[in-house]
Amino acid sequence: MTTHDTSATALDALGVLDGIVRHTTVHGIPTLFAPRPGEITAGLVFRVGHADETLPTSGITHLVEHLALYRLGLSDLHYNGATASTYTLFHVTGDEDAVVTYLNSVCEALRDLPMDRLETEKDLLRTEAGSRGKGALSQMPLWRYGAQGYGLSSYEEHGTRTLTPDQVRHWAETRFTRDNAVLFLTADRVPDGLDLTLPAGRRFPAPAPSSALPDTPAYLRGEDGHLVFTSVLRRSTAAAVFAEVLGRALFQDLRQKGGYSYSAEADYSPRDTDFATLTAYADALPQKQDAAVGGFVDVFARLRAGRIEQAELDSARGKLLKRYDVPDLGAALLPSYALSLLTGHRILTPEQHRAELEAVGVADLREVAREAWDGGLLQVPTRGADWAGLTAAPQFSPSGVSGTLHPSLEDDDVTLIIGEAGVTLSTPGGLVTVRYDACAAMTTRPDGARCLTGLDGFQVTVEPTLFGDVTAERIAVLDKAVPAAALVPLPARPAQEIPQPRERTAPAPRTPADGSQQTEGRGSAGRVSGHFVFVTALATLWPVLLVTLLVNGIQEPSIRLPVIAGCVLEFWLLHAARNLYRTGQPTTPQ
Repeated sequence: MTTHDTSATALDALGVLDGIVRHTTVHGIPTLFAPRPGEITAGLVFRVGHADETLPTSGITHLVEHLALYRLGLSDLHYNGATASTYTLFHVTGDEDAVVTYLNSVCEALRDLPMDRLETEKDLLRTEAGSRGKGALSQMPLWRYGAQGYGLSSYEEHGTRTLTPDQVRHWAETRFTRDNAVLFLTADRVPDGLDLTLPAGRRFPAPAPSSALPDTPAYLRGEDGHLVFTSVLRRSTAAAVFAEVLGRALFQDLRQKGGYSYSAEADYSPRDTDFATLTAYADALPQKQDAAVGGFVDVFARLRAGRIEQAELDSARGKLLKRYDVPDLGAALLPSYALSLLTGHRILTPEQHRAELEAVGVADLREVAREAWDGGLLQVPTRGADWAGLTAAPQFSPSGVSGTLHPSLEDDDVTLIIGEAGVTLSTPGGLVTVRYDACAAMTTRPDGARCLTGLDGFQVTVEPTLFGDVTAERIAVLDKAVPAAALVPLPARPAQEIPQPRERTAPAPRTPADGSQQTEGRGSAGRVSGHFVFVTALATLWPVLLVTLLVNGIQEPSIRLPVIAGCVLEFWLLHAARNLYRTGQPTTPQ
């Protein structure tokens, strides 16, 4: 039997919607409904998504979604589930009986997940991930947020290999609760027969964002043919209008006028309660990439200067106003109202939103343009964007660790350092370091291979076959130092997949990635540092002083001890200069 509670606290924010949508609670779940002719569309939304996970447990929300839908099997219903960064949605369209059956089945499964399907669903999720591929935007979250929170959408779902039934069950019991959910229906009443019983819990706020960018605006080198820009903006009506203005300006300048791009567009997407992500994209042929980047920067410069035509503003505002020119407006707005209620974002009536749209002026757009550019990350297919005032995103770590040196068997200029605090890969371009206390995940292989990913997104792969003296004892140091919660065991590899040393070649810089090497290194630390130059100068001048001392005092017996001490010092200087060049450290304690 369906029960209708009167939880005023849960629905206080919806008072402004009286006359547009109706609201109640069903088994403790805030419920919004508004009529629309034809079949009913329903959505049960939970405030949990990818950004709530950790790298070792990534995919756990997606896994719960799959398990909850398994018992429905083959059906004529139009239903599905979706897992996003901050929410999970179960939705269905059908007649009243079908909608009731679907919603009851989902809640029944969430109360008692079919754990006998766990390993099969893990395999299915890995298959699904393999078929998706990677788009031009796939690495942008990683570079902005690192290997945590909102950055996890750039990574493989490691949890699909290691999650246990207890972990999955606990996630469902604590995150998929009645207090962390909202239901919406396109109907004039709540259907009878609903049984949405779920455990009590609490409403989880959206996760706090991390940052892997010390400075913005920043740029990174990406794939040829793709220009991508992202920024984080405070959620506002003016920001949504700006996204429309930017998209139109890019299309006009890069496609219609310049002929540099076929696709040129912009998008505004809410990220959490208070902030949204602005994304702009343009493609270009290799011979037109430089021109496309220049045109993109010029568009932003014009908007930041406030050179926006009234016609541009009116066109963008008109497009956003059209969302209200639809029949059954209340039903059309249900999904956005449900998400706003779920995340705690302010809820506006159509009249309030129209008034805000009408109030947006050119000055407002100019301020949003400046905010967007100041916090921007630009992925360019060309050499760089320093000329536009952007700073290269960090491609290397600011420092390394001390420890045992393990020279690459492929390149004399590459060294792996395994220390007590972390691991460092020393390359000609700079250092890549993952510290154990900031390790997001470490994958392990039975053959001894380890891959450590830091919370900042940097990654170091330890292949015993590719570095000298990486013994079982040295691997044991890693296994002991990395927190157990960060370990991700992977299955054994076929012998032919275990890498073997190649012919020595110039190394490619390594960057933070989800298991793959990027097109360009990440970092600012170089080998020829100030310390290296100073120590090298001393090592060069000291022999001259020794020779002078020896020549002038060769007849003096007392000169022998200072000469011996001078030779020892010279040896130490040479050793320190060598280590500074290779590792950034003057000594390498064992």
